[in-house]
Amino acid sequence: MAKSPQEEHPQKAFGWAARDPSGILSPFHFSRRENSPDDVTVRVLFCGVCHTDLHSIKNDWGFTKYPIIPGHEFTGIVTKLGKNVKKFKLGDKVGVGVMVGSCRSCESCKQGLENYCPKMMFAYNSIYHDGTKNYGGYSNMVVVDQHFVLRFPDNLPLAAGAPLLCAGITVYSPMKYYGMTQAGKHLGVSGLGGLGHVAVKIGKAFGLKVTVISASPNKKDDAIKRLGSDAFLLSTDPAKMKAALGTMDYIIDTVAAVHPLGPLLGLLKVNGKLITLGLPEKPLDLPIFPLVLGRKLVGGSNIGSMKETQEMLEFCAKHNITADIEMIRMDYINTAMERLAKSDVRYRFVIDVAGSLSE
Repeated sequence: MAKSPQEEHPQKAFGWAARDPSGILSPFHFSRRENSPDDVTVRVLFCGVCHTDLHSIKNDWGFTKYPIIPGHEFTGIVTKLGKNVKKFKLGDKVGVGVMVGSCRSCESCKQGLENYCPKMMFAYNSIYHDGTKNYGGYSNMVVVDQHFVLRFPDNLPLAAGAPLLCAGITVYSPMKYYGMTQAGKHLGVSGLGGLGHVAVKIGKAFGLKVTVISASPNKKDDAIKRLGSDAFLLSTDPAKMKAALGTMDYIIDTVAAVHPLGPLLGLLKVNGKLITLGLPEKPLDLPIFPLVLGRKLVGGSNIGSMKETQEMLEFCAKHNITADIEMIRMDYINTAMERLAKSDVRYRFVIDVAGSLSE
């Protein structure tokens, strides 16, 4: 007979879980595996709240297995080490992102692209090598294979830096891969939320001219004054959109709702690149004429490899890039999810896990 989550493993753990598609989170006792020789045990201090968490607790994508503890951008302190672990020591500041495992033997893994492994294991709502369920960072402690643990640079704050482990790498990786880092080029950032606001900061650090593209006129001040964007383009203003036709080299599209791609493709110059990172629930219409007539490219990207994520953290530390966060207590999480569904956050909730999670 299958063991209960509390009895599955030797290390007692506590977090907040959703138990059905209502998505309501509540206290949950469970257990974590004992450290294997390659494992690191981390006391969770802070955990960012990602849009994926919201989709997952409500089973929007149809593959949630309850109970589910979300959280895939969390930071903390190393409290225990397996005997093979040499790159970390007790007390080190570390982060864990979207991945906690992969097969380590497929073509992607051999190229150091664990994020494209067909058997990639997510930090939550996935099954680990031992056949047990992975639970995420809305919890007091985690056990993770050392390969999937990231060193946190000393000058990067653990709270405001936590969302970089998902939002940061999700925009950094495509910018590097698709060659969108050439200083002086023009980057459009569509959607100013958790991903978009970090894309603005990283784009500016690469020396790009950055324009925020948004349907919300009230985000103009934030885009320019708070985040340092060079310009703001209101996507619902036909005259402004027409004036901006053919002016951008690259666009990062972070919008997670169903939306037309045609207007964005129109903003691109010849040879322009539109990289889509949001995950709408239904397929988007892709007009082919602008692609053919402008030799334009539409691409995607999924987080980043471990090596690239570490590189991103060092880059953000060097350029003083963090997420703009609203710190919340664990017991506020259901209200935070309601607000996130309405995009009512500037720009990422971060749970003060160690400071507010009590049994």
